[in-house]
Amino acid sequence: MSMEFLVRVERSNGSRPAGCGSALDQLYWQLCDIWGIVVQAAAALGFVSCIALASLLLLWLVCASCRCGRPVSTTAVAALLLFLLGTAGMFALPFSFVISLSPQTCPVRVFLFGMLFCIVFGALLARGLVLMDVGLVRGWREAGVTVTLVLVQVIISVEWLLVVLIRDERTCEFSQAEFVMLQIYVMVLLAAALVTALRFLCNAYITYSYSYTGRQMHRHTKLQAALLVLTLLLSVCVWIVWITLLIYGNRAMGHSPDWDDPVISIALTANGWVLLLGHGFSQVHFMCQCEARMKDPPLHFTGWTSPGKTPAAVTEETKTGRDNSGFQMDTDERRGKDVESPGIIMTEISTEKDYSIPRPTTTNINKPYDEYYIHRV
Repeated sequence: MSMEFLVRVERSNGSRPAGCGSALDQLYWQLCDIWGIVVQAAAALGFVSCIALASLLLLWLVCASCRCGRPVSTTAVAALLLFLLGTAGMFALPFSFVISLSPQTCPVRVFLFGMLFCIVFGALLARGLVLMDVGLVRGWREAGVTVTLVLVQVIISVEWLLVVLIRDERTCEFSQAEFVMLQIYVMVLLAAALVTALRFLCNAYITYSYSYTGRQMHRHTKLQAALLVLTLLLSVCVWIVWITLLIYGNRAMGHSPDWDDPVISIALTANGWVLLLGHGFSQVHFMCQCEARMKDPPLHFTGWTSPGKTPAAVTEETKTGRDNSGFQMDTDERRGKDVESPGIIMTEISTEKDYSIPRPTTTNINKPYDEYYIHRV
């Protein structure tokens, strides 16, 4: 371990917090600090919530398949599970920032921070494209697009680590500005997901459905679009705050080394809860609700009659052929008379009358609109 790294550790951990034992290594002192305890509690609760929600989603998928007797579509479930996996990783990552920077935690911070955010923002971007009915992300391609978007950030992080650790043979360290620059691709994904969600929200409020079931689905679509936009807007706010504090705010207030790790830890936890509450729980609810609506029994119109008519008594014996008065053959006595049927009154068509449709004619073939222009005011 280099002397430069030791100096940085000593600067970021000035004094031993109350509650830390004397045998505890200096790298773990922030675990005993107040902000560290709060972040750990919130992150642990979020991590458990993500795992529980993913487990309930899988259990619901199995139960729905067994109840329907056929496999339920797992394309949207796979994409949602990928999103929950990324959110759970975001709740686990703050522990690497609560522990002071070291040769072990530095690669974890650089690699996982961008990758986990790419998973969740890539999933939100793919979800927005699915809601806009883009053919590129239909079916299993939704999860495939998410994984493809994540691979770009993985290449960026791995390349940086290889250059620093292997080629330059330096200690894994980074400045505040360098850490933010590593997240440029993540910010591009966040901006793209927000633009897609805003466009989908505009389309959802412009269109209108006239059918009853269509109106229900339209309300569901508008609510889903609004929650997606709200989730991404809050994520943008979180990113603006933590980047501003990390680059400018902490240095301006004179707390640049000490508050860097708390700012990133709190940003991870806050953004994780925004994503879990805004998209995780709501998306699971929408998915279960739509599946339950699809299993509703169809409407039965047995016994429905036209207004003003009293239905005839239904007998157990079914009349067929000549016994059924509703299908009597025409006779000489019935021909030319009104025939009454339940709900319908029919009259025989006379062959002496002309039922042809008249065709339009004009008296002025060469200039048919002269009379119109003459009388025009």
